[in-house]
Parts: sequence; structure tokens; C-alpha cells
Amino acid sequence: MGTLATIAFIAFASWLALLLDRRRAWPGDHLLTGASPSSGGPAVESQQLDSEVAAIVPARDEAALLPQTLPALLAQDHPRFRVFLVDDRSTDGTADVARDLAARAGRADRLTVVEARPAPAGWTGKLHALEEGLAALRRTAGGRLPEWILLTDADILHPADSARSLLERARRGGHDLVSVMARLHAGNFWERLLVPPFVFFFQLLYPFRRASDPSSRVAAAAGGCILIRGSTLEAAGCFGSIAGEIIDDLALARAVRGAGGSRWLGLDPRIISLRAYTGLGGLWGMVSRTAFVQLDRRLDLLAATAAALLCLLVLPPLLVVPALLAGRTAAAAAALGAWLIPAAMLLPSTRYHRVPSRYALALPAASLLYLLMTLSSAWDHYRGRGPLWRGRRFEAGLDP
Repeated sequence: MGTLATIAFIAFASWLALLLDRRRAWPGDHLLTGASPSSGGPAVESQQLDSEVAAIVPARDEAALLPQTLPALLAQDHPRFRVFLVDDRSTDGTADVARDLAARAGRADRLTVVEARPAPAGWTGKLHALEEGLAALRRTAGGRLPEWILLTDADILHPADSARSLLERARRGGHDLVSVMARLHAGNFWERLLVPPFVFFFQLLYPFRRASDPSSRVAAAAGGCILIRGSTLEAAGCFGSIAGEIIDDLALARAVRGAGGSRWLGLDPRIISLRAYTGLGGLWGMVSRTAFVQLDRRLDLLAATAAALLCLLVLPPLLVVPALLAGRTAAAAAALGAWLIPAAMLLPSTRYHRVPSRYALALPAASLLYLLMTLSSAWDHYRGRGPLWRGRRFEAGLDP
């Protein structure tokens, strides 16, 4: 019992320290819509209205989701707004669906559909699609980029004032990149179990407050919704500088930091991802695609991550009863605290995703699944099987 009691005390002390670390507290003060769009006064509001914003939407086999998301994007209330949808070799008629939706909404003048060419060696599919969108932007604007570019996924549902709110946040803070973690779909059991911890773990690894602090070395963004200044993107080398990156949003944030750009990362419950995962398999694929890449494909980091997940999250609830039976009341209390503290820290994420609070108590089970997904990601790597996503399997820097 001595070793297990030690684990309980270490886990409790670790979570208590994280609980008291305000930088890693849930970023409830980092809401995109936390201020009125007109708070900067008439001069700032006029400057915003004059800003040109072009959205690039990489889309591969998205015909089913576009009827829900594209009309909302085309209906943005910002006057100088265009959408460049890049059809990334879809097989389901994505391009035709997009054109038809724009025509029926009376917004055909706002939409340009770009047919992406096959990605060359050294490029991942999404980043090449974004680069194709940039090329189309330049062709329609005499070789220049617009002042602002919105990078958003085809599954993201935007409110009508989304572009205006992103611009306001950038103007007020003097930011060159503003990114929002969309509210992810969490409608079934597996999504409710795994989605809130996914955002919780992301926040622990990349605290939003530190990612938004110009003096911090933490660089992070959420790929579903990124507004970036065109000149900053060019200074960062555009997408060619990160062409082979699988975790493209973090790579872009690092490139912007390297170019001296100011960043802001936040939340907005009105910006929603409609991507649904009907079973565990879809979520497993989503996580395992990048899990070992996130660890730089290093076995030492894999071992450390496995030990941390087991000791800090998986084991504590399993130690409570054995400690009580062994008469180790203090160890039982520590184990219980190491279970309940992270559950309490997870609650804001469950509420954000509109998941019943009781799922927070299942964090140890979710953590075990995340550990298995990470091990699966490493196993695939050592079998020579690169990440599989959207029907394509690739290694870093390769897109089949």
C-alpha cells in the first residue's frame, strides 16, 4: 500500500497546484463576445467596416454539412466579406453543392469555388488547400492579400456577426491573429465522455491566457476559426513555411509568434462545430491522428505521458476503497481529492459543451481511453502507418 499511497499523495498535490494556478484556470474571461462590437467608438467601428475580410474554407467531401454552415458564413453582416471555398478533390459533389447554396441564398457574388490541385510532395492536404485558396485570393486582387483572412473549417457554424466580432477583438487588442475554440459537438455518450476532456487537456497544455500573452512563449490556435492579418501571414511565410505539419493550427501560431505577431485565443459558444462522431471509432481516429505527433514521436515523452495519465487521473478513484480497507484514511482522502479536484476543474468544459455535469466524474475513464489512443497512435507510427484523416493516410510532410 505504501507505493499506492505515495501515488495518491503525489496526485493530490499535483492537482491542488494546478487548481491554484490561475493561468490554467478555465478561460471564462476569454470570450470573443465579451465586449460590444461598438465599444471602440465610431472611429474604430468605421475602420472595421472598411476592413476587407476573405474567408478560406478547405472542404473535402463536405456536401452533407455545407447546407448548414455555408449559408451562415455567406450571410456575415460585415460588408466587405468574401468566401473562397477550396474543393479538395471531393467525391461527393461538394463544389456543386456550394455553388447551388450560394445561388439559392442570393449570395453568389460572395462565393468563389476553387478546385484544388493534388498536393505536391511535402504538403499535408489541408495546408495545400489553404495555399490554393491564397493563390485564388491573389488572382482576384492583383497579387495582393486582403487585410484580413478568416481560416475556417467547413463544419463550423458561424453566427451572423462572427467576422465583425473577430475584427473587433483584433482591433481592440492590437492582435495579428485571433482564434476561437469552437464549441464541439457533444450529443451522444462517447462525445459527452470525451469531448469536454479534450478541450480541458488542451487548455492545460496551452493555457489560453498564456497563449494570448505577448511575453509568453506559448503559441496556440484552434484551427476551426482563425482570423489572421494578411501581412502577418506573409511575414510568417504563408502556408509553405509549415507545409508538412500535421498539427497545422499550432504550427501556424508558432510561425506568427516567430514573425513577431500578437495572438489571442479564446472561446465563443455561438461558434459551433457540427462535426458529429457517432461512435468511439471516429473520436479514436481524431485523437490518434495527432497524439504521437504532439509528443514529437518521442518514446520518452510517451512514457512520461502514460505515467502522468495513469498516476494523476486513472488510478486515484481506484485507490480510495483499498486505502480505507487498509486503514490509511489520509491516503484515501488524498486519492478522493485527486479524483474530485480535476472533476471540478472539468465542470466548466462540460457546461460549455452542454454536457451533464455527472460526466465530469468519469474523467478517469476518459483519461484511460486517451492513453490508449495515444499508445495506438505510437503503434501505428512504428508499424509505418501514418495518420489517417478524411480518407487519406500520410506521414509528416507527405500527402498521398
